[in-house]
Amino acid sequence: MMKKTIFGLSLTVLGLGAALAQQPAIKRTLLQKTDFPDGYTIVQAIAEVAAGGAAGRHTHPGVETAYILEGEADLIVEGQPDRRLKPGDSFQIPAGVVHDAKVHGDKGLKVLGVYVVDKTRPLASPAP
Repeated sequence: MMKKTIFGLSLTVLGLGAALAQQPAIKRTLLQKTDFPDGYTIVQAIAEVAAGGAAGRHTHPGVETAYILEGEADLIVEGQPDRRLKPGDSFQIPAGVVHDAKVHGDKGLKVLGVYVVDKTRPLASPAP
């Protein structure tokens, strides 16, 4: 009986770990959204990643341009050298390019992002 209880508890803990791992690492707060030009939406948002965290590899169905408000991170863009970003820096990611941001230090990352994306698709999609 004790072995079954421990086995069941182990499965529960593993299941909880998997559920936590699937939670989004990036929080986006929508500031405004405008449908323009035809077929596209312009989204302005604050993106936040916790201290020591990462945004997770993802893509956007359009261009992303952003400005670092707080924190430091390594910007990892497929096909480009990694860049260390700090407050006041800006960057641009082409449509469909896989990228990630890994936060450094004890402060989270806060970014003002503007996305011009295909309005029929989600703002971001996870990448393998």
